[in-house]
Amino acid sequence: MKKIITLAAVALCGFTAVAQPGKLKPVYYSLSFPNAAHHEAEITMTIPDVPAGKLKVRMSRSSPGRYATHEFGKNIYNVKATDANGKALKITQVEGDVYEIIEHPAEVKISYTLFGNHTDGTYVGIDASHAHLNMPAAFMWALGMDKRPVKFEFNDLGKYGWKVATQLKHESGNVYSAPDLQYMMDSPTELANVKVSSWDLKNTNGKVQKMAVAIHSDDDQATIDNFAKMVQKVVLEERAVFGEQPDYDYGSYTFLDDVHPNNFGDGMEHRNSTSIVDRSPKVGGNENDLLGTYLHEFFHSWNVERIRPKSLEPFNFEHANMSNELWFAEGFTQYYGEMLLVRAGFNSVDDYTGTIAGLINSVLANPAPGKYPPTQMSRYAVFVDAGVAIDATNYTNMFTSYYVYGGATALALDLRLRSEFKITLDDYMRQVWLAYGKPGKPYTIPDLQNTLAKVTNAAFAKSFFDDYIYGFKKNDYAALLAKAGLILQKAAPDKGWMGRIQARPMNGGLQIAGATASNTPLYKAGLDADDIILKVDGKDAKETSALADAVKDKKPGDKVVINYRNRLGDHEATVVLEESPAYQVVTFEKAGKELSQQQKDFRAAWLSSKVK
Repeated sequence: MKKIITLAAVALCGFTAVAQPGKLKPVYYSLSFPNAAHHEAEITMTIPDVPAGKLKVRMSRSSPGRYATHEFGKNIYNVKATDANGKALKITQVEGDVYEIIEHPAEVKISYTLFGNHTDGTYVGIDASHAHLNMPAAFMWALGMDKRPVKFEFNDLGKYGWKVATQLKHESGNVYSAPDLQYMMDSPTELANVKVSSWDLKNTNGKVQKMAVAIHSDDDQATIDNFAKMVQKVVLEERAVFGEQPDYDYGSYTFLDDVHPNNFGDGMEHRNSTSIVDRSPKVGGNENDLLGTYLHEFFHSWNVERIRPKSLEPFNFEHANMSNELWFAEGFTQYYGEMLLVRAGFNSVDDYTGTIAGLINSVLANPAPGKYPPTQMSRYAVFVDAGVAIDATNYTNMFTSYYVYGGATALALDLRLRSEFKITLDDYMRQVWLAYGKPGKPYTIPDLQNTLAKVTNAAFAKSFFDDYIYGFKKNDYAALLAKAGLILQKAAPDKGWMGRIQARPMNGGLQIAGATASNTPLYKAGLDADDIILKVDGKDAKETSALADAVKDKKPGDKVVINYRNRLGDHEATVVLEESPAYQVVTFEKAGKELSQQQKDFRAAWLSSKVK
């Protein structure tokens, strides 16, 4: 007997309510797994009522929650087309991911083999233990038919002992549905022996919503149930930021999670679910590490899935989707995902100081934020968001992740709102939610500025956006943190530093791997990628420890002589050491300083639980 679990309703990629299928006949997908051990699925797409003229079908090149392009078409083969009776039709591959049928009847069946052996939030992972399906990576679709309803038939469930974990609507047996293409593409599906733990949660409007974790891992049910209780705490802490949860489609939200060392770690937000992939051996013993991803992705059910940039509407599956707003959509989410672990009681303030230092170092210790604003880093997502390239890049000097850049910006804004206006970033986020997320109105950056002006004043909002969003001025983090009894100080004061160097033993020396950062003494001395360091202060450089050994007893201003080789021959460079630009954050208590009552109150108001 097939054991099937319906965990949640399907998600929409945009803002529209559930589409009404009308009289359109659905596109029907049938999936079978006769060769799962070798990572293959057999898929047949049946398209009824095909209009006269050329029929084009294709694989996607982008995926909801991802911003770079991905060539999903490379993993399908044995593509064939027939009529309803199995008579072959001529199908031609006209682009790498596009196929066309010029002559066809009213019903067309297209079949293909799908290969998938990369379990993460973007691709497909298939083996005898599961079929982890990101929809754009798995399913062809017909151009011009994106409003058609869709049905899925998942076969071989009993053969492998799989259940169905998805937001797709359960129709009957092993059949599930979506109202249209956008809905379908935003609905990741896990076919596996998942363990489920669910609970009812009453929203502030009185509506009861079904929350669930569905986890494919080597844990027992008791471990999953215990972890679900931890997730319940962070769900409530996130709801407290906005004052309410969204009304999830069909009243449910599901955390889909696949945990195994062979995975590729990832988290991918969707409107009513999240697809989390972790490389840990089990959930048990790694709960806190997992919670950070849960917090980040669940925060997206407000920020990005409903508080949605206009630049991402509607989502286009044929090319990269560029946005200027990822510093807010991803960066502010990054800030909250980490900070709320403290509010929820899973991390201490001392734990959090390392996170704060990481955010600040991302903008103060790296070259790119000194030249480029968060908006430009957001646009570069089309290249760096799990994008694939084989040529060398200069990202070391011209890119800093919009996650941490935006996170550092959110940290500064939160502390400034608290100290200058006696309000909080929560207040701001709540206003953005009420103005744009709840009514389903896509926003622009000027909209975010106008909302900040409403909770502060026009002058402050204009200055903040001009300086820190459109510009690349940096906040005074030391002064801001001091209000909470935290000290920002150099991580390695009065110690010599030549720069962070990635090198590997090669040809009798150490070959520099990747561009050197422009704010390092090594860069200023003329060394760069592929140069082979032969000697440091006259000593052979055969192990990476030689570089650290050369500076361990030196101070800023001291010199190190490096002999190196490149295509122009052998060279000698004198590197003048500097102090590392990296910072660390410590509490007043650890530094032996006494907190004032004002600092205690400020820290408590910032980092204590907001769940009533």
